This record gives sequence, C-alpha cells and structure tokens, in this order.
Amino acid sequence: MPLVPLDTLPDDARTWVFGSDRLLSESAAADLLRETDTFLAGWKAHGSPLTVGRDWSNGRFLTVAVDQSAAGASGCSIDGLFRALRALEPRLGASMVNSGLVYYRDDSGAIQSVTRDKFTSLAANGKIRQETKVFDPTVITLGEWRSKFESDVDHSWHSGLIPGSARESV
Repeated sequence: MPLVPLDTLPDDARTWVFGSDRLLSESAAADLLRETDTFLAGWKAHGSPLTVGRDWSNGRFLTVAVDQSAAGASGCSIDGLFRALRALEPRLGASMVNSGLVYYRDDSGAIQSVTRDKFTSLAANGKIRQETKVFDPTVITLGEWRSKFESDVDHSWHSGLIPGSARESV
C-alpha cells in the first residue's frame, strides 16, 4: 500500500513541500498530480516500497510525506523525487523545485511568490506586516505541516526578514 491518503499518515512522517512559482491551471495541476501519483506509487528506497501520501493545495503547493516507520526515504530515493518533479517543469511552465522563494497571501488573499529580497522590500514599504499570512515550505514533518505550514509572519521564521523586527536575522 505505498500510496495512501495523506491524512492517514502520522505526524512524524517526513515531509517535503514543493511550491509552484505561479498558480497552475487545472489542466497543469491534473498533469502534475497524475505524474506525481505514478511516481509515488512505485517509489522505493533500497528496494522497499515507501508508504507515501500527497496533497495539492491552493493551486500552488504539492506536499509529499513518507511514513518512515516501515521504510524511510533514502538520499537516492529523495533525489529521484526531485528529478521527477524537475522533469515536469517544462511541461507545466512552472518551477516546482525552487529554493529561495517566499510565499505569502497579499491583501486580496491571493498567494504570491517573491525572492527574499523582494519580501524584505515589501515589508519595508508596509505591504507585508506581522499579520500577513505566509507559507513555510521548510517544514520537515507532517505534524509541522499540519500546524504551521500557513501562519502569520510573526509566528514564523519570515519575521526575521522584516526590517526592524525583534527576530530579524540574516
């Protein structure tokens, strides 16, 4: 039973979040999920099938989680997941395996993705505030994803990107 509903996996399941640099169309999202499901159904580490679930949310975020109680993902198997998603990017017309982007909800509630420098600039200009909703694709467990994937700036590492913040860091 390698591919299972994500909500059946435990909180300690190893998790990866892939954020699209743009909102995907319904057809592009369907293509992404079809190809991802095919990959995940056969995903193995050292010959052992992985018990894995996935979620697609907000037209932007693919979450993949592995229950490591039976078999955990290995470095090679994780690389395979990243390669499979990178291979889909030209067809999707979007980057899924990008690092350095910051995702947030603008005043209309739409999800935006910008560089860290742009996020800091938006904060300096008052467009990003402590109560702005942000997304944290760096969560590593399903429990973290469930509890803090989307939160206010002041409850996340993003607060360190806001000039003058008490948690400001580089």
